[in-house]
Amino acid sequence: MKPIDDTDPAAPVIQVSPSPHLVQSASSTRRMMVDVLIGMVPVVAMSLFVFRGYALFQLAVCLVACLLAELLFVKMRGRASTLKDGSAIVTGVILAMSLPGTAPWYVGTIAAFVAIGIGKTIFGGVGMNLFNPAMVGRAFVMISFAGAMAASGFEDVRSAVDAISQATPMNAYKMNGVVAPLSELFWGTTNGSLGETSALACLLGGFYLVIRRTASWEIPAGLFVAILVFGGVADLAGHADGWTVLHHILGGSLLFGVFFIATDPVSSPLTPKGKFIFGLGTGMLIMLFRFFSGYPEGVMFAVLLMNALTPLINRWTIPTPFGGQ
Repeated sequence: MKPIDDTDPAAPVIQVSPSPHLVQSASSTRRMMVDVLIGMVPVVAMSLFVFRGYALFQLAVCLVACLLAELLFVKMRGRASTLKDGSAIVTGVILAMSLPGTAPWYVGTIAAFVAIGIGKTIFGGVGMNLFNPAMVGRAFVMISFAGAMAASGFEDVRSAVDAISQATPMNAYKMNGVVAPLSELFWGTTNGSLGETSALACLLGGFYLVIRRTASWEIPAGLFVAILVFGGVADLAGHADGWTVLHHILGGSLLFGVFFIATDPVSSPLTPKGKFIFGLGTGMLIMLFRFFSGYPEGVMFAVLLMNALTPLINRWTIPTPFGGQ
């Protein structure tokens, strides 16, 4: 066989690179970000309906701050603008929906700069971050400004409920044993962070992401298995206070966290088995925090802890090559 002459312009061009060799052009970063924003529409709409001006204010603050932070940190690194990929917008919307409407402007601003700077840029930019950027920002302000993060003070809000000035359902149960009706948790006529109150809105947006394969179904599946097992055992143990496993699923930020935060493709495992383990571990940690810690929630810390274990989970679940050991 005659050897190929590399100098011949008609010679075939052979590209050698590691697998995988199949590329799905539709799975671009921008397309995935657009899908997330579409999935967030029911959540944002419900937050605007319930919290009105408070929700609009937090959205504006977090979006502007995230975009400014992205411009600043990218310029500091001497790289071209990355605003077109939409990741900063998604971070801003998720961050805003994870904050209470009454949080002061500086809370959202600081959270946005921490999310973009420490949560993403310091690792190398989009696609390189170990932790979910929005949760990094929220964790920082939750620890630094605990008083300002209290979801209260909605005395002048008029919406689906007459006035949302009560404690959040999770706080009310944790502190006083008050059990919120499941109907209120499902529709979202309760107090809380902007995006966590309506289980229906989170389910609609989450199902859209799963159908579009922007979110992997294995993570929610693993998480719900853990919640059902631990919550079911608690129900069978004879808890007579009325708080059931359904309250754990519909209450707080569990549904918002599992569909819009835990399924982040960058900070979650790569393999189907790893994703299920990730969801299972997240659900177990959430129940651990809710049962035995002083926090009424636990979703944010559970996701961040599992983000830290993602490289290890990826190593544990490396698939066996075809014909290999």
